[in-house]
Amino acid sequence: MDNPTLVRFFSIHFLVPFIVTVMVGIHLFYLHETGSSNPLGVNRNYRKIIFYPYYLVKDFLGIIVFFRGFFYICLIHPWVLGDPENFTFANPLVTPVHIQPE
Repeated sequence: MDNPTLVRFFSIHFLVPFIVTVMVGIHLFYLHETGSSNPLGVNRNYRKIIFYPYYLVKDFLGIIVFFRGFFYICLIHPWVLGDPENFTFANPLVTPVHIQPE
């Protein structure tokens, strides 16, 4: 195993999640646009809920709300979910209280 093999392995493992994400997005787009079918092939349009564009807008609104909160926590208040022990100054002569020998 040499450098070219490691580079290919890294490249594949780096690109595969992006490819899967794009494929999932395409799948959701076509699922919302055309709807799904059943294995029997029975057409039941009388109780059909139209996905496109209503649920697509609803999905995008959910994604926007999620990422807005995510970026708020990550960029504005990153310390909100942190442990208060992380903000005390380090003292090499004193063992922290939460560390106890067994």
